[in-house]
Amino acid sequence: MNYLLKNDRMEVGFTSLGGALTSIKNEAGTEYLWQGDPEYWSGQAPVLFPICGSLRDNKAVTKDGKQIEMPRHGIVRKEEFKLESEKEDSICFSISENEEMMGKYPYPFTLTMEYSLKENSILVTYGVKNTGTEDMPFFIGGHPAFRCPLLPAENFEDYQVVFDAEEEKTAPTPDLKTGLVDMGHRKENLLEGTVLPLAHSLFYQDGIIFDRLKSKKVTLCHKETGHGVELEMGSFPYLVIWSAANDGPFLALEPWTGLSTCSDENDIFEEKRNAAIVKPGEEKRLSYQITIL
Repeated sequence: MNYLLKNDRMEVGFTSLGGALTSIKNEAGTEYLWQGDPEYWSGQAPVLFPICGSLRDNKAVTKDGKQIEMPRHGIVRKEEFKLESEKEDSICFSISENEEMMGKYPYPFTLTMEYSLKENSILVTYGVKNTGTEDMPFFIGGHPAFRCPLLPAENFEDYQVVFDAEEEKTAPTPDLKTGLVDMGHRKENLLEGTVLPLAHSLFYQDGIIFDRLKSKKVTLCHKETGHGVELEMGSFPYLVIWSAANDGPFLALEPWTGLSTCSDENDIFEEKRNAAIVKPGEEKRLSYQITIL
């Protein structure tokens, strides 16, 4: 099912399939969200849970010996969510484990996706509740992709990503064959101060991983006009910037709590970098915000 929220500044679309965003338009009708052209990438803004990225050979094990096996970005992005509530300026979806999910990730859970509109911003809030009887490890992240360029007469190279703090000038290297992260080899990320000028060639070897993130806000904007989007990342410790290797006309700004299995990590799920643990009956909530400019 598809849903629509609007105010006097924006119109935002959602789908219960994956509990995800499908459209972000301003009052003039300009579409900001990538519309999922399969020539480049058929996705738009999937929800990544309970992993961000990939596990080594798509497998891991818990400390007490439970087996975990799941594809890249987890188990919910292609599943049907339930509509929990729909108000004038907000909407909430939820999903809980089923038998197939338990075979991949052996923890009962409820994940809620809440979206709230205020003026020209969308607040995205994840709620991860442990409905089982044991501590539950998890990771979660967003993958919103934005049209770049926004307007027909513009080019991808007319845009830049601006950070609100000085960032590390190197990034770990994604392994294209395995989907994992080589922490032993860091590459230059071509930042110029707090600005990353965009070029398609930046993404010919996958995304740029900011694993020592200092910024709380990044802006994807046209160098001259300033139009684009702003992403406020809250407490998310990692940011991945990605586009398709075949010169995709979009840019994804991805706030993550975890990364693909790294070259210096073992396969114990709870021992991956920044693993979050939620106690039985408890819920952890994280938010980020998208503002159109």
